[in-house]
Amino acid sequence: MLDELLATAALVGTAGVVYVAAAARVVKQYERGVVLRLGRLRGGIRPPGFTMIIPGVDRLRKVNMQIVTMPVPAQDGITRDNVTVRVDAVIYFKVVDAADAVIQVEDYRFAVSQMAQTSLRSIIGKSDLDDLLSNREKLNQGLELMIDSPAMGWGVQIDRVEIKDVSLPETMKRSMARQAEADRERRARIINADAELQASKKLAEAAGVMSEQPAALQLRLLQTVVAVAAEKNSTLVLPFPVELLRFLERAQVQPGAATVEQIPTRPRPDEHKDDEFVLDEPKGDKFSREEAEDEFPLDNPGASPLLGPD
Repeated sequence: MLDELLATAALVGTAGVVYVAAAARVVKQYERGVVLRLGRLRGGIRPPGFTMIIPGVDRLRKVNMQIVTMPVPAQDGITRDNVTVRVDAVIYFKVVDAADAVIQVEDYRFAVSQMAQTSLRSIIGKSDLDDLLSNREKLNQGLELMIDSPAMGWGVQIDRVEIKDVSLPETMKRSMARQAEADRERRARIINADAELQASKKLAEAAGVMSEQPAALQLRLLQTVVAVAAEKNSTLVLPFPVELLRFLERAQVQPGAATVEQIPTRPRPDEHKDDEFVLDEPKGDKFSREEAEDEFPLDNPGASPLLGPD
């Protein structure tokens, strides 16, 4: 009798151990448990820790509540300004309602991935190329709103969406490079023009100061000579001082001084006539041709004293 009791106890103990092993479940800290009893949602969400289910009747579905990083495959599209681009992105999301993630959608990961791809193609067609290249923050927010709206019904919350890369055709890359080069050259010319304008204003101010103080101009000239002389491989040409010329001019032409007589010029051949000519005499007397020949006898009678032979 005792042996039968011991055997029964051992059998019950073994069955209990097997039952506990089959019914016991452990839900991790970053997970939540959803129990389906005979295909229907039973009870609430099982928290992290040790939990029991009825083997063969209940089914426990564990749902990861961590933020999931999912890359979005690259999508080809045409922008609003008719440029073909290839854009890829990455999406960050997490489950906020484990029951909806199990009941409302078959595979919430696949659903979020497909929604992200379609939304990315849609945002490409609504945007310009400049927006894709320089205004990504706004596009990321638009993608997040487009994906988050249907995802909330699946118990999923979109944390953020980031556009990773925008690939352009080679011809477009070369065109953009030329455009960037032209823009940089334009900015350089504007900067140079502004510098020239500021420099011209300063030079004008300096010219006004130097016009009031002639000594400043001479000092500047000496400074320039010193700077040029420091170069050993340069030829230095010193200008003649203008002040010295003015001094000599004042010394030659003074009030009350006698004027310098003009040196008589030799008359031109076509200015003489056959009957008379004018000598550069102080009185300006006129002589006839015969009187001139008598006054200045020549070896050649046919030659004029000033004009030579006829």
